[in-house]
Amino acid sequence: MPERYVYDFAEGSREQRDLLGGKGANIAEMTRVLGADRVPAGFTITTETCVAYMDGGRVEPDGLADQVAMALTRLEERVGKRLGDAEDPLLVAVRSGARESMPGMLDTVLNLGIGPAAVEGLAARTENERFAWDSYRRFVQMFGTVCRGVPGDALEAAIATRKRTAGVELDTELSVDDLRGLVADFEALYTDRTGEPFPTDPAEQLRQAIRAVFDSWVGDRAIEYRRISGIPEDWGTAVNVQQMVFGNKGDSSCSGVAFSRDEITGAPEPSGDFLINAQGEDVVSGVRTPDDLPGLTDRMPTVYAELVDILARLESHYGDMQDTEFTVEEGRLYMLQTRGAKRPAQAAVRFAVDAVEEGLLTRAEALATIDAGSLDALLHPTFSADAEPEILVRGVNASPGAAKGRIVFTASDAVAWANLGRDVILVRPFTEADDVAGFFAARGILTSEGGKASHAALVARGMGRPCICGASALDIDLAAREVRVGDVVLRQGDQIAIDGTSGLVTIDDVELVEPPPDPNFQRTLEWADELRRLEVRTNADTPDDARRAREFGAQGIGLCRTEHMFMAADRQPKMRAMIMAEGLEEQTAALADLLPLQQGDFEGIFEEMAGLPVTIRLLDPPLHEFLPDPEELALEIQRGRSEGRADLEELERTLERVHTLHETNPMLGTRGCRLGLIHPEIYEMQATAIVRAALAVEARTGRAPHPEVMIPLVAYEKELERMRALVERVVEREGGDGIGLSIGTMIELPRACFVADRIAAVADFFSFGTNDLTQTALGFSRDDAEGTFLAHYLETKIIDRSPFDTIDKPGVGWLVRLAAWTGREAKPDLKLGICGEHGGDPDSIVFFHDVGLDYVSCSPFRVPIARIAAAQAAVADTGRLA
Repeated sequence: MPERYVYDFAEGSREQRDLLGGKGANIAEMTRVLGADRVPAGFTITTETCVAYMDGGRVEPDGLADQVAMALTRLEERVGKRLGDAEDPLLVAVRSGARESMPGMLDTVLNLGIGPAAVEGLAARTENERFAWDSYRRFVQMFGTVCRGVPGDALEAAIATRKRTAGVELDTELSVDDLRGLVADFEALYTDRTGEPFPTDPAEQLRQAIRAVFDSWVGDRAIEYRRISGIPEDWGTAVNVQQMVFGNKGDSSCSGVAFSRDEITGAPEPSGDFLINAQGEDVVSGVRTPDDLPGLTDRMPTVYAELVDILARLESHYGDMQDTEFTVEEGRLYMLQTRGAKRPAQAAVRFAVDAVEEGLLTRAEALATIDAGSLDALLHPTFSADAEPEILVRGVNASPGAAKGRIVFTASDAVAWANLGRDVILVRPFTEADDVAGFFAARGILTSEGGKASHAALVARGMGRPCICGASALDIDLAAREVRVGDVVLRQGDQIAIDGTSGLVTIDDVELVEPPPDPNFQRTLEWADELRRLEVRTNADTPDDARRAREFGAQGIGLCRTEHMFMAADRQPKMRAMIMAEGLEEQTAALADLLPLQQGDFEGIFEEMAGLPVTIRLLDPPLHEFLPDPEELALEIQRGRSEGRADLEELERTLERVHTLHETNPMLGTRGCRLGLIHPEIYEMQATAIVRAALAVEARTGRAPHPEVMIPLVAYEKELERMRALVERVVEREGGDGIGLSIGTMIELPRACFVADRIAAVADFFSFGTNDLTQTALGFSRDDAEGTFLAHYLETKIIDRSPFDTIDKPGVGWLVRLAAWTGREAKPDLKLGICGEHGGDPDSIVFFHDVGLDYVSCSPFRVPIARIAAAQAAVADTGRLA
């Protein structure tokens, strides 16, 4: 039996998201919920068809054309119209629909099926000649751009010329003759670009439009968005062919986007945008600034009441805040699509809390609606409450948060400047899908046109970037790279600050401060703590970091890197003195100087953690990292000779020591426990500082710290055995038997994973150092890989995501799973944690939960995110078991 590529809307459901894509599955579900009269009919070409098309070298799979023709015949029979009919034509929209929403990244063609004969029939049937020719010019414009690459700028320039000639400002003011002329202009541009006449056969138009949507899946902007969002390439996109309904039939018609709740704050009132006498593309493109949804109550009160009722029904049905598109055609409301609303963090937690209080969701279900990765926006800066900046302009508050930086006018400049370490604000009249890389690079986005449903707003909210749209007082000249507001002229590189929460723009250097606690966020964190199994610790090297992490809910420290303590300006000379020491006596004296400093560091951290576990990693990096760079030192010696410096002999001795310590590959050289075995006096000093600090804090506060000593870079069980013996001798000598100190190792080498059962015999805990484990397992040097070939690997789809961002589950993840399993086989009560950067990545946290680790550890600002992600992993696990 031939493969099935096409499903009618009436056949699908939301459970078929992987096959029908998010849009197709939701249209099918909406048809079931609201009825076929409310949702325009159509059919979906599956995501598997797209994959087959790509795998076949961009050739349609056998049988697709026949199945599309049969589905089209069924659609024509249902609606009583034929595609391209000269008297009463059926027009269709051809839209994409990936599993996960990719707003504006994939292509769409509207009004397909209109042509020279059909336009006259449409005009006669509707008795609206202007509507018919407006639909025709829109189709030729869209088809040319999407299907054959006619430059959009050239088409927009033709529109601008026609408006100037006609003496009008708006597209809606163009006459029928103007629109006829535009169609001719567009078709001439099409022929100039392609060398072919514009196609008039509706079947050929549909075939090309379907191909164009499939091809857009591998377009640059879609690839970039998938890279940023972690969407696999092999998912493909579906294609939805849907009967057109028309919002551009005059003042009794409109198109819009409606959210079941406020998409910025999450407040329980519908919100969105609409445009009278317009098609949906006008609303989402940002080219025209729409009206706020509540304004529909004055223009079409009955329609607004129907829409509010539908939004409530859809939200109740899906159990999530909804983002819908609608069209009103001559007073009749049609729902075109619905999806879970992309929303900023503050709206996500507000919805979760309200949904539980309203009885819509349980706590577990509410937590599952939150994008854990977006929550760091609640911890990031806002304008200081004391700031009273001079307001340059106000716009639509499209995505919350504050940012400041240098003005740039193109996405490419945003990327280039950000790569130089500069904070930038991307300023444009409106944004397009091709600007997605600039969104990722910029600190914030500012546009002069568009509203809360524009492309800029949707993408900014999805990425957690502050955004202001529709700041119409801005006169932006992209060619001159300048923006004018009255008499004020700003150029590329000038400083600007935006507050996406209030819509305020200023050129003052306003102070950005940490935001006040969000009570809804705190409630969701409390729920998460009730539901999660994984503990969440933090990576902290100072008392300040420890205090902040504790405020964020950290349950201890999973990684305290002692080498960072030696980098301080007052420590470096003492550390260098120890390294430069000649003989054990000199070295012992230098270590004695470091001991009280190290002890003081640990006391501060123990006090902040107030009895919670603190895992301290003994010195890990090679000693040469604490000495000057050899090239800089050689230059200093050269200058010293010419200047006759008194410390020349000391500089030369330092250079000689640097050369002695030099290693070809220091990452795999004398570091970690290897350093401790060769120089046990260093680890002995650190262990002494830990034990004395724990005893001192207990005596001072009456609360016993829980120190855990972690030996790094262990590959052989005998390495840990000898280092453990050293630490235990120190504990006994210092009288620290009562502090309950535990000793374990960081698992960061493949061999350690393979022999984890042997290492477990002499370990109280394992902490997976997934940063180095990823490097050693893959043979990647992170610093080199990220600056060279890793970007190429992502672009060419050798990998979908950086293994340093999300754990490489089949490779590095298998090593973690193996070590956890065999380690606990040997020692069932072995404590297991992870302290690499993956400990703060929501996707990786799900994996660590499944593996059975006891805790994750991450940077302080990622602790709240990890708490939510750990709860979501537990909820998902419970659901799978059920």
